[in-house]
Amino acid sequence: MNGLDVTSEPFIRLSVFILLLTILALLEFFSPRRQSHYPKSKRWLNNFGISILNTIVVALIIPVVGTGAALLASEMNWGLFNWLNIWPLIGIPLYILAFDLTIYLQHRLFHRFKPLWRLHRMHHTDLDYDVSTGVRFHPLSILFSAVIKLSLILILGPPGIAVLIAEIVLNGTSMFNHSNIKLPTKLDAALRYFIVTPDMHRIHHSIEAEEHSRNFGFNFPWWDKLFHTYKDQPSKEQAAIDLGIRGYHEEDSIGLFSLLTQPFRKDRETH
Repeated sequence: MNGLDVTSEPFIRLSVFILLLTILALLEFFSPRRQSHYPKSKRWLNNFGISILNTIVVALIIPVVGTGAALLASEMNWGLFNWLNIWPLIGIPLYILAFDLTIYLQHRLFHRFKPLWRLHRMHHTDLDYDVSTGVRFHPLSILFSAVIKLSLILILGPPGIAVLIAEIVLNGTSMFNHSNIKLPTKLDAALRYFIVTPDMHRIHHSIEAEEHSRNFGFNFPWWDKLFHTYKDQPSKEQAAIDLGIRGYHEEDSIGLFSLLTQPFRKDRETH
């Protein structure tokens, strides 16, 4: 499949994940942007625990996704890229851009419609903000996202390597832009031309409604700027941003069982 063995995908993704997690965790330890307010050990156990659960759930319910779906599309001659016989060197960047735009629009959809928001809100109720926040999503929201990704792959028919790269980039940038890393101001400003930075995305996790309805991008900042959802700076200093959702406190937002059941319990959200 375009030089990629589909059976190697899980190993490649896990290896990159562990490498990036280690680097970002060390940077958070030596150069934190904000002071942590809750025990990292407990938050990490639950945030990464739900990430592992998500991986299992998707594998059991949607077994053909990612590079496997790209292989299927290629064999069946499905998708725009296969119909037009697009050269892989062009198809790879085109798919990565289309994928990132789709994730941006999906993110806005999760904020726009109440049933989807109740699922996505679990991500926003994290009371601290670090690399583990980047993998903290409800299993049902991950399934919904997997269906959208699968549909995109079957519609476009991209090379398998493009799908793998896009997923690795998404996982990596999600951990990076949720990390508690203090970047020099000039470096942060320069990076924002190409990638969503922690200071940019942290605004999206503000308790203020006007701020968490901004900066939806995960990989690239261009969609926020193009669709006028970009906010350069928060109303408070970065270190003083109040995080989370009003009405949701520690008992709602840290335990694994609380995270899984949060969307289905009485709505505590206040404005």
